[in-house]
Amino acid sequence: MNSSASTANRNGRTGFIFAGVAAAMLGLGYAASPFYRMFCQATGFNGTPRADTKAQAPGEVVGKMVSVRFDANVQPALKWTFAPEEPTKRVAVGAREMTFFDAANLTDKPLTGHAAFNITPEQSAKYFVKIQCFCFTEQTLQPHARVRMPVVFYVDPKFASDPDTNDISEITLSYTFFPIDSAKAAS
Repeated sequence: MNSSASTANRNGRTGFIFAGVAAAMLGLGYAASPFYRMFCQATGFNGTPRADTKAQAPGEVVGKMVSVRFDANVQPALKWTFAPEEPTKRVAVGAREMTFFDAANLTDKPLTGHAAFNITPEQSAKYFVKIQCFCFTEQTLQPHARVRMPVVFYVDPKFASDPDTNDISEITLSYTFFPIDSAKAAS
């Protein structure tokens, strides 16, 4: 009897340990996506522009210019139009810049969307810093509403001295708006 009670205790402890490990793995699985997104925004990894709402542009690097091309897409389930006001802008490296995107809700009901963004070529992403962007939060457009959405950014001066970016003359900032289910967003 003593032997079977000891075995039952060990089995119970082993089960408890495995349940704890499984719960920890599940928690890490849920936490991985936000941590990965924060890592990418902080480092520019995987074509993700750096996001820093407290940043100040360091100032223009004289003679260093780059073209920034703006790309706008909407996932088909979101009935919006979305486009940059200017498709390409020539910017001084290090200088604070602003551009605008126009969006319109084509339906008779409010629609909420969220913009995913990317930078190409990938090696330039760590130098593209967004100070203000509509992509930082969900956007709700009322029926048939049109909005003008700003993006404030700069290209870090380190871009000009990095050997991996020496031959880059154009950076593309691409956005895709995806629908957010209003019922889920409200809960």
